Amino acid sequence: GVTRVLDLCTGSGCLAILAALAFPNADVDAVDLSRDALAVAKRNVADYGLGDRIELVESDLFAALKGRRYDVIISNPPYVNAESVAALPPEYQAEPALALGSGKDGLDATRQILAQAKAHLNPGGLLVVEIGHNRDALEAAYPALPFTWLDTESGDQFVFMLRREDL
Repeated sequence: GVTRVLDLCTGSGCLAILAALAFPNADVDAVDLSRDALAVAKRNVADYGLGDRIELVESDLFAALKGRRYDVIISNPPYVNAESVAALPPEYQAEPALALGSGKDGLDATRQILAQAKAHLNPGGLLVVEIGHNRDALEAAYPALPFTWLDTESGDQFVFMLRREDL
């Protein structure tokens, strides 16, 4: 069974909360670089009464998670490419750049996650990441990785899954 889950780039904490509800025996680490996001997440976690099972961690991706391992890592990282960020309406441009942009092709955060996730996954563990519209760029960048693409309700968001053994 799943007993340890990591939500990387948790934002408001919704994925961490969903994970805690989906895996009732799991402890969840919810990680974000933004203190403002973690303050919102803290309120949301408290609303669900999950403070004893969800630990909020301020960290740049895996930086503060030395030695921690998980059965499942989920992430909805920043994935808007530079060109798209420049084209966003002004109210979005007021958002912290780190929440939306992720380098020229939108995959900077995902690259770091792919490079570091294996060290934080238990045997048989799963990595599940949402990457927006960058599926073609990702598959071109990692031709050897056997991505499994998951259907999401909205249909326009691309979510991939990889096993630890594939990384």
